[in-house]
Amino acid sequence: MSASHPMQRALLRSLAWIARYRYLKFGIVGASGTVVNLVMLHIGHEYLFHSIEAAYKKPYASLALAITLATLNNFTWNRLWTWSDRVRALEKGLTSGHVNLRLLGTEFGQYVTASSFGSAVQYFLTLLLAGYIDYRIANIIAILSASVSNFLANDRWTFRRRKPH
Repeated sequence: MSASHPMQRALLRSLAWIARYRYLKFGIVGASGTVVNLVMLHIGHEYLFHSIEAAYKKPYASLALAITLATLNNFTWNRLWTWSDRVRALEKGLTSGHVNLRLLGTEFGQYVTASSFGSAVQYFLTLLLAGYIDYRIANIIAILSASVSNFLANDRWTFRRRKPH
């Protein structure tokens, strides 16, 4: 397939369009985090913590593990893709283009803190709804409920625009 193939050009135009819209990128990353979350929630509840959670019929430990791993996934991809322009600009001002571990640690701490409200909403709403519907469906509803606050907190604080030094 040559570089001028119509399908390839259409795909590249689509990717360029997505790249211009940060919330759409955040949503795509969030979708990958939802997959991580649901897979780990299922594995945790049905296998890893089954003997602990079976009596309660609610995924207490599994949900904590799922949220933690999804948060790591989402931080990584949001930093590398959703807000990469802001991260690169900040790193360029601090180092000679290499990853600054102090900045990475600060951003991760801010990301977790900024996402903690959404994580708490997700955790408690999932547990509440799991009493009435399947815990996986409850989790999807809870994730969607928390997504807007997570975007706003991370856009305005963790990966905010910074004035050049």
